[in-house]
Amino acid sequence: MLGYYLLRSLAWVIYKMPDWAVYLVSDLLFAILFYIVRYRRPVVDMNLSNSFPEKSKKECDLIARKYYHHLCDCFLETLYFDCISEKKVKERVKFLNPELPNQYMDQGKPVIILMGHYNNWECFNNWGLHTTHKSYAIYKKLRNNAFEKFYIHLRSRFGSLPLERAMTFRVLMDDLKAGIPNLSLFLIDQTPRAHDIQYWTNFLNQETAVLVGPEKIAVKLNTVVLFGKTKKMKRGFYQVEFVLITDNAKACAKFEITEKSTRLMEQLIIESPEFWLWSHRKWKHKRQEIKNELVDNHNLAVV
Repeated sequence: MLGYYLLRSLAWVIYKMPDWAVYLVSDLLFAILFYIVRYRRPVVDMNLSNSFPEKSKKECDLIARKYYHHLCDCFLETLYFDCISEKKVKERVKFLNPELPNQYMDQGKPVIILMGHYNNWECFNNWGLHTTHKSYAIYKKLRNNAFEKFYIHLRSRFGSLPLERAMTFRVLMDDLKAGIPNLSLFLIDQTPRAHDIQYWTNFLNQETAVLVGPEKIAVKLNTVVLFGKTKKMKRGFYQVEFVLITDNAKACAKFEITEKSTRLMEQLIIESPEFWLWSHRKWKHKRQEIKNELVDNHNLAVV
């Protein structure tokens, strides 16, 4: 598979470069992406203006420039992480309280980590170096086979097991029945498919459709649920802190876990907005449009 090996070769070249050279390339890439290609600029500009109506256009433009700088950093860092050593990855990605999820798994309880596309979410891939328990990285299958194979390799380098989203509940249930405690990581700020929408909330000043799949799995398996709070210390260096949402998912009210994790995600974005994935079409679904579509489909079915 030529594309896969080209990606791995590029990752090796990036890894061999000194940091100053990597981030010089990132700055050049930013100039191309932001000023020339204008990659998804209308989407980013619209998302920022709708999310922060209290900010001026100048303030939103500044966030956008910082975001594109960070996006380019993330792209190169992801390639870098594909070749990074255990020693270096521990220096660059620090877990402040790994004992929190580990103590629950030591007691035989499964743990779910909820995170968003904030900072460099691929930095979580070295979690396997901080635990003796089984860990899963939940992912959605990619259409491009080269990128699919590349990310599976990247996310499994330090012991985590990539788990395709469609297989998640079955695998986690099998582990529970076998008495195998595990940790699984879900990215919660993805946009649900229109026919899967079950919950709307106000997120960044906009009515937003939110994924509820992770909560439903947590409740059915009665897991511990933590939020992964990430922070960028400087270019290429991150830290992760775990925040307890619940240690008894079954006892939570419906959508409580989803709402709490959404609020934690929102707080992070408000504090440092440039580190979230603004080029994502998070608000492509509108509640009234979905309602109208459901009514139309129902009327067609009746006819």
